[in-house]
Amino acid sequence: MKTRIPLRKRLLVRLLIASALIAVCSVAATTWLAVETTTRALREEQGQDLADDMKILAELSGYAATHPQWKGVQSVVSTLAERTGRRIALTSTDRTLIADSARKGTALPLGAAATVDPLHTDTYTQPGAQLSGIDPRAVGPYRLTAKERARLDAFAGNMRACYAKHGIDVKIEHSPSGRPALINSDGSDASGYLTEECGYGLGEPAPSEQTALKALAAAARDCLRKQDPSLDAPLYLYMNPVGRNPVGRRILAKYAKDLDPKAQKTAETCTEAAQRTQLDPYVAPAADLYLGGDDTTAPRFNMSPANKAKIVGVVGLVLAVTVAVTAVVATRLVRPLRALTAAAQQPPERHVRVPVTTRDETGILAEAFNDLAERRERIEAQRKAMVSDIAHELRSPLTNIRGWLEVTRDGVVDPDPALLASLHEEAVVLQRIIDDLQDLAAADAGTLRLHAEPVDADELLAQVAAAHRVAAAKAGVAVRTETDGDCWLDADPVRMRQALGNLVSNALRHTPADGTVTLAARREGSEVVLTVADTGSGIAPEDLPHVFDRFWRAEKSRSRRTGGSGLGLPIVRHLVAAHGGTVTVASEPGTGAVFTLRLPGAPHPDRP
Repeated sequence: MKTRIPLRKRLLVRLLIASALIAVCSVAATTWLAVETTTRALREEQGQDLADDMKILAELSGYAATHPQWKGVQSVVSTLAERTGRRIALTSTDRTLIADSARKGTALPLGAAATVDPLHTDTYTQPGAQLSGIDPRAVGPYRLTAKERARLDAFAGNMRACYAKHGIDVKIEHSPSGRPALINSDGSDASGYLTEECGYGLGEPAPSEQTALKALAAAARDCLRKQDPSLDAPLYLYMNPVGRNPVGRRILAKYAKDLDPKAQKTAETCTEAAQRTQLDPYVAPAADLYLGGDDTTAPRFNMSPANKAKIVGVVGLVLAVTVAVTAVVATRLVRPLRALTAAAQQPPERHVRVPVTTRDETGILAEAFNDLAERRERIEAQRKAMVSDIAHELRSPLTNIRGWLEVTRDGVVDPDPALLASLHEEAVVLQRIIDDLQDLAAADAGTLRLHAEPVDADELLAQVAAAHRVAAAKAGVAVRTETDGDCWLDADPVRMRQALGNLVSNALRHTPADGTVTLAARREGSEVVLTVADTGSGIAPEDLPHVFDRFWRAEKSRSRRTGGSGLGLPIVRHLVAAHGGTVTVASEPGTGAVFTLRLPGAPHPDRP
């Protein structure tokens, strides 16, 4: 009876629904990702403006250089954030928040962009920055008083007027400490020009600077005496604000040229350390600077109605194409499945095959189904043949026994010893057939019991040969054994004698008089190879694949004179397989046959 599959459970419908969902999700995800990526790209592009970052760092460094604490920096941070569109946050070195342009509770970016420390900076490149990494705006005690600035400004104005008389146009610029300097139009220092005509008073330290320089010199000398007592000189000129002036540079150059590089390095180190110690009370402590995008100021990517219409159109087109392709693929997939279902629902005796139309998984499934149908047909034929063979094998001895018993009961024949021997022989044949069938049934069910023990292959072959010498002598066939080396098996000796006995009996039946049956054993690696070879008539090539089939005989007449019950070789195969081995046969007509048993070997029981 044909089973009707509900619409919602059909493979085609489920594939269409799954494909549509996948397409919708993929298009939606792609659209969202494109919008978010564009927004983030615009935000990151704005956030990567190096000039803005440098301006932020420079302004905060200037604040730290001119204030001993960060108190009041929040207004500066808010102004910078509003001007640059960036989120700006300052924390102490232990991540304690100092100021933040974002809302309270907003998490900090993953890592600090820079450290704001006016005494240790190498990113501030404004003209006048010191090589020591000290922000030039950190002047501390070097800041001039109002009186000193007025005096130096007046002197700078006189020098500028003097320069103008000589055709040199300069301008006056003030350093963070308030000291004026004459600067050329190209930005270079012009304080060293016309010193005899216009003077050089701008290079002389003011009283407040002299006080600070004396303190710096004392601290530097203490450091120098610890490092190298021989370096006792006016090294306070190293890396101090006056060193940027003409007079200071001349004194510095005159002294520095007399020092070796190691001494110069020592002088620089001590002077920098002393200057940082001197300026430390006047500057804010080091802080970490965090920069990020500002969600409140970052531009949003808003789609226009035209763009929305395009996206909707593309989504619809993708959905249509997806559904069409899925329908075609699903139809091609379902067609052979339906053919398989129809073939499987046919009566077993019809053995229906299905056409293989593709080479994909469905085509492979169709081929597997056809193979299964062929095996089922073959097994059914074997089952019928086996029932017929069993009936034939049992009918012959039972008919003989019944016939002799009836004539004896009727008094036609006397029950003499010869008759009783004949009846006993027929009963033995029946018992042998039943035992063979029982062994095969046990092997098929996996209940064949083995009692494994160390077995000497040489002794095993000798026992089998001895058991068949009478039958061999009667048939005029010689039975020999050959053993190459020490061959031991971990096997059931009774079952192995049964397997080898079946092979020898089969060989004796097919070997003419004056022939030879040879039992041999040898070791190959971890395996023991047992062979039973005869010089009989051999087996035809077309019969070799069937020699281990049940009830199969090369002699189609099924005469017990030339063949047994047809169960001996199948029993051999099952017994060898139960021992973890294999059995094969090689033969050519007229040259005899060789049965080869390969079994796992075992070590000698008396050897470690």
